[in-house]
Amino acid sequence: MNIFPTQYSMLSTVALKDHLEKAYGLSGTVCKLLVHNVSDTYLLQNENEKYIFKLYRDSHRRLDEIKAEVELLNILKDADTKISYPIQALNGDFIQSFNAAEGVRNGILFSFAAGKPTLDYNDSRLQAVGIEMARIHNVTSALQLSNPRRVYNVETTLLKPLDYIKPEFAELPEEYEWLKTTTEKVVEKINQFDLSKFSYGYCHYDFLPHNFHFDENDNLTFFDFDFAGKGLLANDLMTFNLHFFFDVHSKKQTQEEADNKFEVFLNAYREVRPVTDEEIAAIPYLGFAFWMFFLEFYQLHFEDWSNTFYTLRFKKERMGWIRSYVERYCKL
Repeated sequence: MNIFPTQYSMLSTVALKDHLEKAYGLSGTVCKLLVHNVSDTYLLQNENEKYIFKLYRDSHRRLDEIKAEVELLNILKDADTKISYPIQALNGDFIQSFNAAEGVRNGILFSFAAGKPTLDYNDSRLQAVGIEMARIHNVTSALQLSNPRRVYNVETTLLKPLDYIKPEFAELPEEYEWLKTTTEKVVEKINQFDLSKFSYGYCHYDFLPHNFHFDENDNLTFFDFDFAGKGLLANDLMTFNLHFFFDVHSKKQTQEEADNKFEVFLNAYREVRPVTDEEIAAIPYLGFAFWMFFLEFYQLHFEDWSNTFYTLRFKKERMGWIRSYVERYCKL
């Protein structure tokens, strides 16, 4: 009997547990699906240890891109940065492959990032994020990986997304026209900076608080380098700064409080690595590009992800956020 063509299968947690125990020499573990998303995330644990297993799909992350992530994270681990890193199997491999219904799927077992995310940022935590982000950038600014990762530039974060999302905004012509006009202005603004003087390398591109944990002793661990790629390192400062916008927008703190907290973070970053005033001035425009990149991302993975939230209502709400962000921070 032929297997009917499949887009997105879900592996048995029991079979996956057995496979991972054998591959990594573990025993007495329990495997639990945490997230069924553009990739699948599992918690593997026994009485003494916890791990995270991420299972990718070829439509989201090709094998050469996964190899690049393993390479990047092993370099960061060797540099003693505070990250979740890939675990090597007994046979020496870092990547596990599975012949799933839709074809081969590849996955990585990661060390567990102890603790939990927080939105309660005192000066000590802000300084920790700044120092450790700068330490990561000191490594990634001097790298050229042997396998490819995505590139973040005006074309990939602004122009290409604007074109790709156009069909999905047919019901929102005024909103799309605003996006088009704003994109043109932001591209012009970014091109006014001397980008040759900006720090460049592999950026995380998603340094929002849900992607790092503080444990009970406030030890910090960064994880989820899914979007890591080559681009301006100011993008990472931008994504961390973006979470302050959400707090201000939802009236959890004032803009003055947010600005003061970002300054604490930035001063700590500068203790380890320089960042220019021009790079800071570019953050709002890189932030708009981040919004556009994710509008494209939602649409790219709508069918496979079954992200039912990507509806007309969602787009209207998201457009409200984007307009608020631009009006508050971008001088166009």
